[in-house]
Amino acid sequence: MRDQIPLMQRLDRCIELITTYNRVLNAMITTLPDAARREAAALQTRPRQGALAGVILSVKDNIDTAGTRTTRGSRWFADRVPNDDAAVVSRLRRAGAVIIGKDNLHEFAFGATSQNPHHGACRNPWNTEAIPGGSSGGSGVTVASGFSEVALGTDTGGSVRIPAALNGVSGLRPTVGRVSNFGTMPLSSAFDTVGPLARRIRDVATVYETIAGYDARDPMSVDRPVESWAGLHAGGMDGIRIGVPWDVIEAEATPEVVALIRGALTVLAELGSVNRTIRIENLDAVHVAMQTCAQADAAAVHQDRFDRDPSRFGADVERRLRLGRAITGAGYAAAIGHQAGWKRQMNDVFSQVDILAMPTVGFTAPLVSEAPDMIAATHRLTRLCTPWSFAGLPAISVPCGFVDGMPVGLQLVGPQWSEARLLATGIAFQEVTDHHGHTPTLLAEGI
Repeated sequence: MRDQIPLMQRLDRCIELITTYNRVLNAMITTLPDAARREAAALQTRPRQGALAGVILSVKDNIDTAGTRTTRGSRWFADRVPNDDAAVVSRLRRAGAVIIGKDNLHEFAFGATSQNPHHGACRNPWNTEAIPGGSSGGSGVTVASGFSEVALGTDTGGSVRIPAALNGVSGLRPTVGRVSNFGTMPLSSAFDTVGPLARRIRDVATVYETIAGYDARDPMSVDRPVESWAGLHAGGMDGIRIGVPWDVIEAEATPEVVALIRGALTVLAELGSVNRTIRIENLDAVHVAMQTCAQADAAAVHQDRFDRDPSRFGADVERRLRLGRAITGAGYAAAIGHQAGWKRQMNDVFSQVDILAMPTVGFTAPLVSEAPDMIAATHRLTRLCTPWSFAGLPAISVPCGFVDGMPVGLQLVGPQWSEARLLATGIAFQEVTDHHGHTPTLLAEGI
């Protein structure tokens, strides 16, 4: 992450890139160059340095930062300045991270395009006519564009993994309950989790191990030891069983993406994995059930605001909240019942394999003009991500190549609490590939 370059030099470079390119990409809602310089200067006087000392961090704008505006991507909180840091921000500050800004997002994290009507549309640095994914679109763009070295996002149904894939960076969705959500605006507490994005999975792993751990203030938090990836990585990939649902992949992905996934799996096999074709049933029904739960949960979170003034929401979020408000108790109960059966199916799958592999998204980033209906675009983008969220599983997106100059992500999914195995596998893959090291078109060509 730091590569022996002095902190102030790296920070100046991040600020230069933000100054030059944020007006085009709109990846950050709030930039903090002066505060970051003060934090960096203070850090250099500390006698003891934390695990993230001098790492330059940006934070999705639904995660509280004390004394810094946190809009949640909305009109409702456009001028909100929290008094306290979210739990994850507090842990990162203690570890020495320097916060450079707050990242743009889909309004209230309720969508996958990050075309925010209140704070401006976020664009993809590989093609500024394309979307960056979401809801953590700004977090994916800041890392890809060098605005920050690592970013925090949140993932309910794919909101870390999708922008990681579409922007050519790495992103981890931890198991629900592994990382505290205290101080983070909820969307659906049963599925929400905070996750890091960075170019290299080693950096994702360092941030993850810093923010993971029990927090009694978060009712979803689980008191369980956090395993390090390092020991698993040292043991190598020999005999690691990777399940590949080829029927799903070939139905959901373009031929070009399928070819990249085959290539990535060949690399993993050369490292020692045993790749097995498996079948996963009823993904369509799982996707619908997850959408039912998430929409109803979001409607409950925003019920009072919606009753007061629905016009203050963006058009697509307002429509999705109306859909959530229309879900009956019986409909919600049926979806929860479906979740129980899906979890049992996943338990059976992970009795046979250690990891599942498939694309994060089955296609490259759509053009903005191709995704005018943001609800339909969100449903399409999340199809290969929501099933694993619905089971509460961890997953990681790893860059695995390009189609017509646009990045593609390999998604690795594990059983609950298997973050260390996923990270070790992703690190092993990145040690023999260089997909994560490429520079986005905008930065390569300049403005």
